[in-house]
Amino acid sequence: MTPPFIWRRQALKFAALALCASPFAALAQTSSVPPAPIRLALIESMSGPFANTGEAVFRNLLWAVERVNARGGVKLPGGARPLQLDRYDSKGQNEEALSALRAAMDDGARIVLQGNSSATAAALVDAIDKNNERDPARRVIFLNYAAVDPVLTNERCSFWHFRFDAHADMRVAALMDVVKDDAALKRAYLIGQDYSFGQSVLREVRRQLGVQRPDVEIVGDELHPMGKVKDFAPYATKILASGAQAVFTGNWGNDLTLLVKAAREAGFNGSFYTFYGNALGAPAAIGDAGIGRVVAVADWLPNVQTAQSEAFYRAFRARFPKPADDYVHMRMQLLVESLAQAVERAGSVDAVAVARALEQADVSLYGQRGRMRAADHQFQQQLVVGVMDRQGKPGVQFDVEGSGYGFRVIKTIAPERAELPTSCKMKRPS
Repeated sequence: MTPPFIWRRQALKFAALALCASPFAALAQTSSVPPAPIRLALIESMSGPFANTGEAVFRNLLWAVERVNARGGVKLPGGARPLQLDRYDSKGQNEEALSALRAAMDDGARIVLQGNSSATAAALVDAIDKNNERDPARRVIFLNYAAVDPVLTNERCSFWHFRFDAHADMRVAALMDVVKDDAALKRAYLIGQDYSFGQSVLREVRRQLGVQRPDVEIVGDELHPMGKVKDFAPYATKILASGAQAVFTGNWGNDLTLLVKAAREAGFNGSFYTFYGNALGAPAAIGDAGIGRVVAVADWLPNVQTAQSEAFYRAFRARFPKPADDYVHMRMQLLVESLAQAVERAGSVDAVAVARALEQADVSLYGQRGRMRAADHQFQQQLVVGVMDRQGKPGVQFDVEGSGYGFRVIKTIAPERAELPTSCKMKRPS
């Protein structure tokens, strides 16, 4: 048996060794802990009639986040940190979106992303403005990739909101660059979703037609409930009866797909001037009737004729090879690149510092460049207009969603021509 005094001596020796080793053990334990991610909260419809749009956005942003993380994450003084994209289902309702915002903030997210509804975007801007005024320790930045009601960067602009898509007036102006050369067009029908964005599109189309093509008669101008119409046949019948040669619409998601499908089945042979006619089932629904007739405006299209653009599109399709997942937007990639650039420039994740750095964002990816305008936080980039045609025709190397139809670029609008004035009077934090 070991004498008690020897046992006590050994115990003290082991304790001393443990105390000496503990800093190194703690250091080893700390070094094995991965850096905390920078959490991005995507608030979007992941269920309901527009679930397909939410899923499509998620794929785009996920791919962009993966690219940043693959190069080591966002570089900060304390070490690089990865981005983490979390999904919150708004169910297509403003109230649910606001609940999702609160949940995201409680989860630690300070960067919020949303876009597939200007009404929801406006609600989020108001809530974030109030939160950031009331609770500076939990300030939030809102990155908007698709809510294009012009008021969001004009009279309702916010220091905390940044828009990476061209707003509705900019998109209409791009379409008018094509319309002004269409001498055969004499009668137009305007139709859209009955909320702030849909209303602003029709208002601006009417205004710009009056300026650029006063000879065009508007033979229909109506709004319909958003996301609730299951049968657009009555609307298609009215379009056909009006004698319209072209339809102008800002519809998106199922509201666009069902509209163009109903028009085709009713025998409408005119043109569709759209914001989103190049994806989410619309080309397949239109079929041959859309060849040379369906026009879409975007920040980028797969058939932009450059080697860098082709490489970009092929890389996306390699990541998401299913035809149904073929929905890629350059602006969402530039959004995430701008955020990474801003956080690195700010040297922290402090909301004010990151927002000020975002005001100076100037990024390029696969030949596409965009910069943020500090005056109103409206991203400036080139726009392109394309017309639907069969894959394999000149200028149509790629189709959409395996439909056999793609969009040939017929007009490119440089950033300085796409840019429009702003009425924003921004209140900035002191």
